[in-house]
Amino acid sequence: MFILGLSSSPRIKGNSDYLLSLFLKQAEKRGFETAHIQVAKTDYAPCIGCGHCEKKGVCSIKDSLADDIFSLFRRADLIVLATPVYFYGIPARMKAIIDRSQTLWSRKYIFNINDPKSSYRKAVLLSTGATKGDNLFDGIRLTARYFFDALGAQFLGAQFSDELCYPNVDERGAFSSNPELDSKVQSDVEKLVEKLLTPMQNRKTIMFACRENAGRSQMAAAFARDIAGSTYDVLSAGSTPAKAINPVAVEVMAEKGLDIAFNIPCSIEDALKSTGGKLDMMVTMGCGENCPFIPGCKVVDWQLPDPSGQSIENVRKIRDEILIKVQELLQEK
Repeated sequence: MFILGLSSSPRIKGNSDYLLSLFLKQAEKRGFETAHIQVAKTDYAPCIGCGHCEKKGVCSIKDSLADDIFSLFRRADLIVLATPVYFYGIPARMKAIIDRSQTLWSRKYIFNINDPKSSYRKAVLLSTGATKGDNLFDGIRLTARYFFDALGAQFLGAQFSDELCYPNVDERGAFSSNPELDSKVQSDVEKLVEKLLTPMQNRKTIMFACRENAGRSQMAAAFARDIAGSTYDVLSAGSTPAKAINPVAVEVMAEKGLDIAFNIPCSIEDALKSTGGKLDMMVTMGCGENCPFIPGCKVVDWQLPDPSGQSIENVRKIRDEILIKVQELLQEK
């Protein structure tokens, strides 16, 4: 399972970043794969309000944001936004990413295609602010709520019970230089991690594996995530992963209302790292002898044609066969 941490402060290793580091370290101790993104080190162009994403479903700006960041949004089971308060809002470079996420909003609400993980992906807010005002975090909460909604994530902080927001915290090292406050913060983080991650650790893990992880395994994983929800940790991988997902597979899955755009093919070895060595079932479909043997893991083999290079009509047939097989598999489980 994968946790994405977004540190939005321009001040590297500042107070909000410290909160995120504590959270991710606790997650790693529990066997979760994590990524800690320092947004201040990125330089993505801001949204230009051209409306292209609302007409075409993709951004008109040709940079690496989709591959770098949107792909991580898609992978994440939990997204953690850590940010200071800047004029009651979020710092500029993080706000640029938020505004560019209009692409994801458009795909969800205009094109009616949903990320298969959207029914159970979670998101939380960690924040610090220099003053004590009662409304100090209100602007950030509103921005976070709509940002996370565009990502297909349930914002747990909407009830303010699953977030950590600390006022009157300004100078770098404010937590670590105050032992009493630091002890409280570490306890708060441990409790939040316990509450959020314990249910995730009880999931069984299924991997769908094919050769390139560009078509069959991506479609199977999307259907399984959509049908099973949070019951399983669903992975997809390939023995020799392609550079990009099959665009025809993206198109035919969109016809079923499921969005697999922005997914990046992954090797079986890398996918296994995210499980902490735990895998209950592997469903193979064309990786042959390159699929590894995993002790204690049930292996199911599906004989399915490779959609690569095939017509959209044939890919639709493969998609429909995969859907039937996934439904049968989950019923058996």
